[in-house]
This record gives sequence, C-alpha cells and structure tokens, in this order.
Amino acid sequence: MARDAALTKKKLLNAARQEFAAHGMTGARVDRIAELAGVNKERVYGHFGNKEGLFAATVGAALDELAEAVSKPGEDVAQWVGSIYDFHRERPELLRLLLWEALQHTDDELPGEQERAARYSVKVDTLATQLGVPAGPDAAATLLCLIGLAAWPSAVPQLARLVVGPHADTPHTQAVVRDRVVYLAGHMVDGIRSEGREQAGGDTVAR
Repeated sequence: MARDAALTKKKLLNAARQEFAAHGMTGARVDRIAELAGVNKERVYGHFGNKEGLFAATVGAALDELAEAVSKPGEDVAQWVGSIYDFHRERPELLRLLLWEALQHTDDELPGEQERAARYSVKVDTLATQLGVPAGPDAAATLLCLIGLAAWPSAVPQLARLVVGPHADTPHTQAVVRDRVVYLAGHMVDGIRSEGREQAGGDTVAR
C-alpha cells in the first residue's frame, strides 16, 4: 500500500509539473492533473490537501531535482554556471514554475521558504570559499547574478528569439549562448577573486 501511495504521488507530481508550468497555479485544473496522472481526483486532496499544496510540492520536487543534478559550486565556477544553463535548457519547466510562483506570491512568504533559503545559504558559503571572499551579502549577490546569467535565456525564450532572431533555438546558436554564459561567468569570477586577493593583501599590509 505504501508503495502504491508513493507511486500515485509521483504520478501526480509529474502531471502537475506539466499542468502548472503551462497554466500557473490559478489556471491549472485539478481534474486535468488527475486525468493526466491516471488517478482519481480525490487522491490529489488526500496527498496534498488542496491545489496550493500540490503547487508547492511540485515546485519543491523540481528544485530537489535541480539540487540533485547540479552540485554546489566547485573550483571551476564558470563551468558550474554552464551546468545550470544545461539543466534549464533540458528542463525549462522549473523556470516556468518559478515565474508563476513569483506572480502568485509577489511579496508573500513562500511555502517552505526557510528551508529553501537555507539551501541557497549553503551554496553562498561554498561559492565564497571557492572565490576566496567572505561569506555574506556580497557573495550572495554574486550567486544570484550567476544563477540569473545561466537561467535567463531559458526563462524568457521569446526575448532570445527577439534578440537573436528565428534561429535562436538551433543547436549552433544555443552552443554559442552557452559559451558566452560560461565566458562571462568566468570573467566575473576571476575579477572577484582578484579583488579578494587585493583586499587580503591590503589587510596584511595594514596589520
């Protein structure tokens, strides 16, 4: 029974990801999700309480998938940014979910916000270590900008089409965009590392 329940929950989350990515939390319909999952609609309420609960669980599951596929920043931060770009190119539904979530919640606290913030805090600390700078607001801002650099082309494909043209989605163009993303991330990281070394040297001289 437990195995059946877990399988039903997985089917619902997979179906909900498609529905919510396409229609958002407000436009999504529970009956369509249940039909796509091949289960009774009442199972949605049994597992998740309501549509809002299912949406929160769907976003959480997608973020877990990202965390599993893309590790914390390593020594080659630029290539780590490239791996984020690859993830979103292959699975753009997570970005769509996050955009819908932003519209839904605006300034409200997100479901599971503290847990999600704690996950990013670990990445900030890891990035700061890799860059040789203090962990804190500056390192957090750097992480945010690197994630944005990797995610933006997939988050707004219509903008990519308007800027690059009708060939924006061809393999060649996407490879060029990825190269630019990694290149820019690398230069940003190198600059921050240099600043960190200069500051550390200044502190040493001052002492």
